[in-house]
Formats: sequence, structure tokens, C-alpha cells
Amino acid sequence: MKNIVLLGATGSIGDSCLNVIRQNNKHFHLFGIGLGGNLDKALQITKEFSPKHIFVAESHLDKSHDLLQSYPNILSTEDELQGLIQDPSVDIVISAISGFSGLKASYFAIDAGKTILIANKESIVAAGDILMPLAEAKKSEIIPIDSEHNAIHQCFPPHSDLKEISKIMITASGGPFREKTFKELSEVTLQDALKHPTWRMGTKITIDSATLVNKCLELIEAHYLFQIPESQIEIVVHPQSIIHSMVTYIDGSTIAQMSNPNMEVPIANALGLECRLPINFEAINFSGLNLSFEPIGDGREIIFEMAREVCNKRGNLGVIFNASNEIAVACFLDGLINFDKIYEVIYRTFSDNFLSNEVTIDSIFEADKQTRIEAKKVVKSITTN
Repeated sequence: MKNIVLLGATGSIGDSCLNVIRQNNKHFHLFGIGLGGNLDKALQITKEFSPKHIFVAESHLDKSHDLLQSYPNILSTEDELQGLIQDPSVDIVISAISGFSGLKASYFAIDAGKTILIANKESIVAAGDILMPLAEAKKSEIIPIDSEHNAIHQCFPPHSDLKEISKIMITASGGPFREKTFKELSEVTLQDALKHPTWRMGTKITIDSATLVNKCLELIEAHYLFQIPESQIEIVVHPQSIIHSMVTYIDGSTIAQMSNPNMEVPIANALGLECRLPINFEAINFSGLNLSFEPIGDGREIIFEMAREVCNKRGNLGVIFNASNEIAVACFLDGLINFDKIYEVIYRTFSDNFLSNEVTIDSIFEADKQTRIEAKKVVKSITTN
């Protein structure tokens, strides 16, 4: 029986993780959960799984809520979060937190040598130069649970020889605006952007999918996780979302990981470690299956150029790219800018910041803070023109 701490327990990926644990409850115990503000959902989780510990971000604590009546000793400080993650009883930490806010948790888990199942790609993007060497030093195993990187993980097992790889191909659904020109993006609405054609996800990642910034983040994450040059990573649009990634080897063989769009598949693979876990899933119907592939849409190339620059120059560029995107998306969600202006905010903020190769965990947080200030200035200049 392995003890799991699930961070981001009330989000969409948290739901999928709980369903896999539910179907394999002889192998896993939910030792602790972490969440932002959905206390009602957290209460439901505690009634079913009876975790020993609950962490709720201090800003979201509501002492009158029934959850706090049932769990009066709820954890809420950063030190308490660190204590939960690094508890000797914990075998696996799942980071299903959205955005840069998940970095500290990832750092705590890796620093303690834990096995971490990570959906929080922003941690790797912002601090890959810190987290990857730390993982090696602490013998922490990082297993991706987003569908694309878990697919690469399955097609290219750990400790394989990088020299055998010709290229990695990460697929993108293309999002809801795959067939729109860049000029037409100025007219799309928030409701349009949230209508993802194949996946059901949280709000922020759904917008990232619509802009294709999510694929930029995945390109950077793949570069760090698999230690492969960006020149050997290709992004291809695959509207059906059946093939999640492919690895082409130097002998001409290409291995693809395929499944219907379902986050439980990569999560089950990661939790199974050395074995396959049974889950309820809809198998691919190959009879009459049509798979298609397309290049990235016109006008979106600029963000991929920035992502590749992050891979080549590294340092603090990852946190600058990520923070500018998080501010741009937040402002779009708040109705301050149009959808197409997300790209402008990222480009102008990214271009105006300076590369620093001297990175520490503290300097990463400072770069994130300063980048957000600069991105807000860009937004203000857009809204006042």
C-alpha cells in the first residue's frame, strides 16, 4: 500500500487521479490532499477517502465551513505544506496544481527525494535548471502525467540512450480555433475559447490550448524532462487527439502512444510505475478510424520561436515566458484584453526582459514577481490605446 499526497485535489486532474485511486484502492491510500478554495468538494473527498492530512491555502480558509469542523487541525502555512509533502510516510506526491503556484510544492517533493507525478508543467518551465539537477542529486523520480509527456515516457523508457532518438513529436489538438486565421482571433469570445473540441480541462489550461501556448510550455518541459535539444522536438497538430506523442528512432522506427482522450490513462500508467493498473476506459475503435496531421496555424509561429529560445538560452527565460502568459490569460479572462492580445502581451514582456543565467529558487520567484509587474504594464498600454 503506497501513501499518496494529492495536491490540486479538487481540480479536473485531481478528479482523474481520485478515480484511478478509487479503482485501485488495494494499492494506494490517500494520505493527504492539498487544495485552493473548493471546500465543498474537499469535504466530499474526505468523506470517501479519509485522508489523514488536509492542506488549504491560508487565503481560502473559512473557519465556519463544515470541513474545518470535521478537520480542526487543517494545515495552511508553507511550512506545514512542506511538512506534509516531506513526511517520511509519503511514497508518492502528485502535483496537479495549475500554474507557477505549484513550484514550491514541486521543489519540496524533489528536495525530499520523493517520487513526484507532475502535471504542473509550469514548475519545470520556470525552474527546470534548478529542479532537474536537484532531482538527480536527491534521487527523486519525476514522472509526467500530462498525456503528451507521459506518452513520451512510455515510448522512450527511462535510462534509454538519448543517442538512439532522432526526434520527438508532440501532438496538439489545435484547440477550438485551429481553422481560424490569426486575424480572425481578434473577434473570438471567452465562451468560444473555452469550447475545447476534445478535452475537458480547467479554465487556464483550456485558454492555453486555444492559444497553443500550452504546446510551447510542453516543448520546454520535454526539453528539460528528457534532456533533448529543442531542434529534435516537433509540434504537429492532430485534431483527433488519439496519438499523444511519438518518438522516432535513428533506425527509422516511430513508436506512438495512442488512447482516447482521457487523463486517467497517463495517470494510471504513472501510478503503476513498473506495472499496468486496470481502469475503466473506452478502447479505441480502429475500424474506420481516420487520423490526420497538420502544421501549426499561420501567425502562431512567434510563440514557438520564443519557446525554443527558452530551451536554447535557459536561465530565467522560462519563468519570464510563463509569467507573461499567466498575466495575459488572467486579463483575457477578466475581459481586459481581446484574445489575440494574449500573444502581444507575451511577446512584448518577453522581449523587454533580460536573460540571467544565475538562477536560484529565490531568483526565480523574484523574476516571476517582476515579470508580472512588467506584463501588467503592457496590458495597461494596450487597454489605454
